[in-house]
Amino acid sequence: MRIDLATAPGNPERPNEDWLSASAPSSGGGVLVVLDGVTPPRGGDGCVHGVPWFSARLGGRLTELSGSRRDMPLDRILALAIGDTADAHRDTCDLSHVRTPQATVVMVRWDGSCVEHLVLSDSVLLLRGADGRVSAVLDDRLDRIPGEVLRSVAATDALRNAEGGFWTAAADPAVADRAVTGRTPREEVVAVAALTDGASRWTDTFGEGDWAACLDVLRKEGAEGLIGRVRAVESDPLRPAARYKRHDDASAAYAEL
Repeated sequence: MRIDLATAPGNPERPNEDWLSASAPSSGGGVLVVLDGVTPPRGGDGCVHGVPWFSARLGGRLTELSGSRRDMPLDRILALAIGDTADAHRDTCDLSHVRTPQATVVMVRWDGSCVEHLVLSDSVLLLRGADGRVSAVLDDRLDRIPGEVLRSVAATDALRNAEGGFWTAAADPAVADRAVTGRTPREEVVAVAALTDGASRWTDTFGEGDWAACLDVLRKEGAEGLIGRVRAVESDPLRPAARYKRHDDASAAYAEL
């Protein structure tokens, strides 16, 4: 088994709001967890801790539960982890705030029989099949919203964790029911990758290669190699900034099973 992780802040003067982990217990199998903390617009989020604290707290709980509760499906693990994280700061923070700290989520867990996955919001999961084909698991609800709508803070807030809008892991465990989930027989999967949108933009924004090419970069150059390629494209002055940010926190996790 090979597992490779890398993350880089979009701005070295700001904390990285992504969070990622890998676990490969001695009993076999493994887990990847990748979160992309949502940067709140000016005006705050009602929390005294901040997004990096939230991402680390939620990500750590997801990693622990994914390994210790293999009897529990990933959506239930997400619900429990969201609830536990909310309990950790509900006495000090306004969890009813529409921008209470939140994050996108990708989780993938495998053992000898199956590969389970969960995706919530605009991070990406890639699966390479035994036949070499690559499939992308996406939650595209944010992409369905017109870009001009998302330029308005008020309009975005009205769509955040709301019907007809998009969903992220915040303070309500019920959001776990909105995640994209699935299971694949273990023998049908040879490699997996989880990418925050700061890394997946190599494919879905800049079009430097399709998802299969993206996974090939990860296989040949590692997670740092993919992030380096993203930074090189972003630094091209002829390229427009991607989704209102020229550079974003970028994280990638890759595993060959």
